[in-house]
Amino acid sequence: MSDQFEKKPPVTTTDAGIPATSDEHSLSVGPNGPLLLQDHYVIQKMAQFNRERVPERVVHAKGSGAFGYFEVTADVTKYTSAAFLNTVGKRTPVLLRFSTVAGEQGSADTVRDPRGFAIKFYTEEGNYDLVGNNTPIFFVRDPSKFSDFIHSQKRMPGDDMRSSNAQWDFWSLSPETIHQVTFLMTDRGTPRTYRHMDGFGSHTFMWINAQSEKFWVKYHFKTEQGIENFTDAEAKAMTAEDPDFHRRDLREAIDKGDFPAWRLDMQIMPFADAANYRFNPFDLTKVWPHSDYPAITVGRLVLDRNPENFFAEIEQASFEPSNMVPGIGPSPDKMLLGRLFSYPDAHRYRIGTNYLQVPVNQPKSEVHSYNKDGSMRYRHNGNQPVYAPNSYSGPQANPNIIEPGWETDGALVRSAYTLHAEDDDFGQAGTLYRHVLSPEDRDHLVNNIVNHMSQGVEKFIQERAIKLWYQVDPDLGTRIAQGLGLAISLQVEEVK
Repeated sequence: MSDQFEKKPPVTTTDAGIPATSDEHSLSVGPNGPLLLQDHYVIQKMAQFNRERVPERVVHAKGSGAFGYFEVTADVTKYTSAAFLNTVGKRTPVLLRFSTVAGEQGSADTVRDPRGFAIKFYTEEGNYDLVGNNTPIFFVRDPSKFSDFIHSQKRMPGDDMRSSNAQWDFWSLSPETIHQVTFLMTDRGTPRTYRHMDGFGSHTFMWINAQSEKFWVKYHFKTEQGIENFTDAEAKAMTAEDPDFHRRDLREAIDKGDFPAWRLDMQIMPFADAANYRFNPFDLTKVWPHSDYPAITVGRLVLDRNPENFFAEIEQASFEPSNMVPGIGPSPDKMLLGRLFSYPDAHRYRIGTNYLQVPVNQPKSEVHSYNKDGSMRYRHNGNQPVYAPNSYSGPQANPNIIEPGWETDGALVRSAYTLHAEDDDFGQAGTLYRHVLSPEDRDHLVNNIVNHMSQGVEKFIQERAIKLWYQVDPDLGTRIAQGLGLAISLQVEEVK
């Protein structure tokens, strides 16, 4: 018999630490009498049970995660003054959460969907959150369209079912989505495991060095396990065999010491290059070609510890792009700027005003804040002032920290990306189809698109979508039209 059965168990208590007299029976007047309100232990158990759930994330609801470390492997101090990156060999504790995007808590892990790749670095200067995906691009480039995009991918209000028709309706009316949809419909839309996929910061960010020089950067976490994907058929089969396949795979790999790792490569663009680059470098629907800005390896991320309590450490984990340490800042990427507000606002709603006091979200550095009160607060200011400026030695901001801003013309405008020669929505998706995908990958792409568009998508939406695929590549458009049985023979110049 194992030690856990030989040990004398502790006495059950209420959540206030008071010993309980029974684990099985309620307090009543006689064996068949009414229950008594004074049985505070049973009342606490029932009331607590009713409140066990918090609202699930609107997106990225189903996920998993683990703890580990990030190690610097190259000197990047000429690019950034961030303290956690200032020494080769330096290690910073991290939490990495993976997720699907559109599904609910109980959805299957292996459905066709982008995968979240969110990292919390517990640095000596506070938490740095890098909230990305397993794709280097995204569907839309303006936060004004984000909620509409998500609505089109989630359940419809009338029948509470997801709709391929709504998905393709939105995509076919939003040409900027075509690059991400191309990626999604390849086999990388169904990764074999979380361990066998890359992760990306996706957005363009700013790095600032100690001399106040600024650089535009992109993060690429390249899996050391190698890229492995399911085919569409394999992914669908696994949804029935084991809906928690990715979650189980990650936990079991770490439990047996097979620690997954990723190499961090950075693309770095001189600050001045952005103004005259051939397309807008802050457009989230585009990648920077590596021929223009080759990636340099700067670090390594390793996961070596599973959570002990999934709800406390993964479900309550909060990630927010606005958490940027000195030496790192945002870019004019509109989607990134929208997320700076959206993410912390979502956490305040979902897990409470003081969500940053939950242990998994607490920074390792000291907190000196003028915030106070609110539900579930336990860190307090004591007799220290709760306002600034003050005359009582309260914390003071550091004006010497480099502000992560950029020069603008001061104009407030609502505009699309139309300032560069190659600001089209189709060129890079076409390059992906013609020059990156193998013949087998192209066959799978066509089959996946045809299968997906055959699931209740109305004909006029299919036709509109095919016009976009023709602009990506005429061969691709023709093959999809043939697969759908549509007699469309448009030339590229006729649909532009």
